[in-house]
Amino acid sequence: MSDLVPDDYAEVLADLKNQVHAARYRVQRAANTELLRLWWRVGRTILDRQQRAPWGSGVLRRLADDLRAEFPAMKGFSLANLKSMRRFAETWPDEDAIGQQAVGQLPWGHVVTLMERLDDQELRNWYAGKAAFHGWSRAILTHQIRTRLHEREAAAVTNFRGALERSDSELAQQLTKDPYALDFLAIDSDASERALEDRLVERIIETLRELGPGFSFVGRQVQLTVGESEFFVDLLFFHVEQLRYVVIELKTTPFTPADTGQLSFYVKVVDEQLRIPSKHEPTVGILLVADKDDAVVRYALASTAQPVAVSRYELGEDEQKALPDEATIARAFADELARGAGDVGE
Repeated sequence: MSDLVPDDYAEVLADLKNQVHAARYRVQRAANTELLRLWWRVGRTILDRQQRAPWGSGVLRRLADDLRAEFPAMKGFSLANLKSMRRFAETWPDEDAIGQQAVGQLPWGHVVTLMERLDDQELRNWYAGKAAFHGWSRAILTHQIRTRLHEREAAAVTNFRGALERSDSELAQQLTKDPYALDFLAIDSDASERALEDRLVERIIETLRELGPGFSFVGRQVQLTVGESEFFVDLLFFHVEQLRYVVIELKTTPFTPADTGQLSFYVKVVDEQLRIPSKHEPTVGILLVADKDDAVVRYALASTAQPVAVSRYELGEDEQKALPDEATIARAFADELARGAGDVGE
């Protein structure tokens, strides 16, 4: 029997690995769905029993203790979790929906987040669908709910409908948000454009998350040569699903009509120098500004033939930056001591 490795060994191994990974994923997904069904049934049982006779928190606490005693190796039977199970059965009253809707594909922690942070059932299902499709972690789901993604997605003012084919314009519109939530940058609102750009690149993972699925970072200050002149694009991305370049320019000042001229120029140059027409969709540009008047933006965009979007960005408040620094704490402590000494003297 020969010990020589066949030429197609690597291909066979790769195929088997893919089969194993796929099978494991199916098993994990099926196990997760069954666990959700169990939690739903527990919640439904509690609901049904409480409809026949009052069950106070004392009864639920005892039930939690008894279930933990019976199943010591199984997590999830805390009093708080039993209340979440009850709410789960109230929120999604049809058990079959667990297997048919996106919520059935999510981990239990995601389901609890949806119930705790949202009151509207349609929004719960909308965010559940997004989380399941994109594989959001619980932290990302929380962030998207907190920043009201459902209001921001595809909301930028653009000229895509006039600058692109109709079907393409609808796709390109999905790339936009308004406003963009850049609170993760932990940067002052009066920071320079270069400082803002630096932080976006330093926190590129969070930046890509906020831009949305499919964005791939190409580079910053990307050089474009036109004739004997050189120009530099703030940030250049490529969308791997829509197969198009996306030029992003940053302005830490309110929008002015002149801003669209510069971005339109960059979009035109990238489209002609980097885009492969037979493979790529038309290049689009997104201008991020500190503030804007949508009426002015619409007039400005009507004067350019290049597909451009204009959105605000919001830096928010970073919790760490909100804390006083050591010097401030020391001064406050010294002042307090001095006041205390004065009180004793009186």
